[in-house]
Amino acid sequence: QVQLVESGGGSVQPGGSLRLSCVASGFTSGYTGLAWFRRAPGKEREGVSCLEFTDDSTYYGDSAKGRFTISKGADKYVVYLQMNDLNIEDTAVYYCASNLSPFPCQVVMGAGGQLGMDIWGKGTQVTVSS
Repeated sequence: QVQLVESGGGSVQPGGSLRLSCVASGFTSGYTGLAWFRRAPGKEREGVSCLEFTDDSTYYGDSAKGRFTISKGADKYVVYLQMNDLNIEDTAVYYCASNLSPFPCQVVMGAGGQLGMDIWGKGTQVTVSS
């Protein structure tokens, strides 16, 4: 069974940090990248970051640039999103997602989070409040 499982969410104060993890299983040779998205209350889904495993290219949405870092673990089946200097606007449910066939991160991020992906995790809540 192909699945993605997120973890690492929680509650932090403004300026704090969290590291989200996404564990992938069941994927085959078509698993070439992974993206993080988020949905805040009352807002549309937003593309946060994307990683292409072929050359470790990384892409970030405007809100994540300079504060968030996407990386993979020992292999591509664990992907992290390190989030620093969090602010209240970062409060959202964060999802990781991927496709069963290769996809370009540039297209995913260019769609602003509105592009459908094949496989989604259930999400992990991040709450930033004072």
